[in-house]
Amino acid sequence: MKRPIVISAIVLALFLGWYLAADRLTPFTGNARVKTIATEIVPQVSGVVTEVLVANGQLVAAGEPLIRIDRRRYEIDRAAARADLEAATQEVGASSADVSAAQARLARAGADLDTIRLQAERVFALEAKGLIAVAKADDARGRVAEAEAGVENAEAELEKAKQRLGSEGRDNPKIQRALAALAAAELNLEWTEIRAPAEGIVSNLLIAPGSYARAGSDLLVFIDIRDVWVEAYLTENNLGRAELGAPADVVLDMHPGRVIPGKVESFTPGAALSGADRPGRLASAPSTKGFLREPERFAVRIVLPGYEAGDPEDDLRILLNGQADVMLYLSDNSFLNTLGRAYMRLVAFLSYAY
Repeated sequence: MKRPIVISAIVLALFLGWYLAADRLTPFTGNARVKTIATEIVPQVSGVVTEVLVANGQLVAAGEPLIRIDRRRYEIDRAAARADLEAATQEVGASSADVSAAQARLARAGADLDTIRLQAERVFALEAKGLIAVAKADDARGRVAEAEAGVENAEAELEKAKQRLGSEGRDNPKIQRALAALAAAELNLEWTEIRAPAEGIVSNLLIAPGSYARAGSDLLVFIDIRDVWVEAYLTENNLGRAELGAPADVVLDMHPGRVIPGKVESFTPGAALSGADRPGRLASAPSTKGFLREPERFAVRIVLPGYEAGDPEDDLRILLNGQADVMLYLSDNSFLNTLGRAYMRLVAFLSYAY
């Protein structure tokens, strides 16, 4: 009778020892979510939507047109601005044709540069995480440099056109005001075409031609498929030995049976409390219940190096806020690491069923 009790006590002691060690050296959580950048596409100008060039769930390339807003009003504004510039230059006996054309080229070059810079910043962020090849980041740098050179050339052409107006015309307040109005009209016209800020997927598309787009109001959600990570919510005692770059294993519910290697990219330095202090109020401590207080959880960002989301040759797909299981390996303990990897493969197999 004593032998089963002794064996049970030994097994329980071994299990407790493994649990306490694993909780510090190979922490595991099933509380994890797939995250990516979801951008709300907001028009800069108002007007009737004339074309919707994408469908819900469609994969689009960076810079690809998504929506076009009725241009006629803004073309009229541009024509009026050109006429005002022509009238102002006639008053001082100069010609505005070259200035108007140069201003249009500068507006286009500036809009292109803004788009290319936005796309490049996303590429540079992926390069810093080791998620894309350096060659792709170098290509992005080249495109930015080329676009900046285009803006500089357009600025130089505009300056030459202004010089041809003569010093009196160039410095005339009416001409300066007319030039500023023309620049604004050109920019508004460029904004009637809304483009994809990066490579990604169109989500929650609820508009059609004939809908009214209001400046500053959301039109659709754009999900960036390149900058993808897993956000794991671990307790404080899990993170005592955690460091940046620590290896991790990830199992996505969408891909059962598959263990994906990752690494720790960053830690969230704080967590929100329901009883948090507010200015002008007395200090408020968060409530705890039970003999053992509930542990606080903090977000740990896990990236998946070597995996480029959205690669058509990769069968790994992601869903924003999809669930995941994560285990970190925070030591060189081969025994615990081997047990942890075996456990993650078991979790991956069991994920077929839940």
